[in-house]
Amino acid sequence: MKIEEEIKSTVELSLAKKVLLNLSFTRNIIGDKFLEILKPYDLSSEQYNVLRILRGQKGKPANMSVIQERMISKNSNTTRLVDKLIIKELVIRKICPSNKRKMEITITEKGLEVLETLDPIVVEHENSLASKLTTEELTLLNELLEKYRN
Repeated sequence: MKIEEEIKSTVELSLAKKVLLNLSFTRNIIGDKFLEILKPYDLSSEQYNVLRILRGQKGKPANMSVIQERMISKNSNTTRLVDKLIIKELVIRKICPSNKRKMEITITEKGLEVLETLDPIVVEHENSLASKLTTEELTLLNELLEKYRN
């Protein structure tokens, strides 16, 4: 369905506006479906992102700035996200032994188990979305989005 029909626009939209609306509309649809996946685990997409970042550390702790640098949503309040994950016992926070002003965050076994449970569900979600396009279309879309963003 065209974006004009989706939003029931009654005015002519410029191509630039159509692209931005399409990106926003599509992001919301994808995000809403992803939130449905995370809801039973009491996670937000940002909390999930923090867990994935910490798992990628392969057991090594990460400080807040490392987590913030790698976040998909750069305006996330990383401290608040980590605090919520600590309450859920998915991560732990310790003072850095070499620099007492730095905090080190590590994913817990429980956090790893949650991600392990979510991994096949998330892959199925990604594959479901990807199945709507050919490999060539996915490659082109990825290239175009990177070009648009840069």
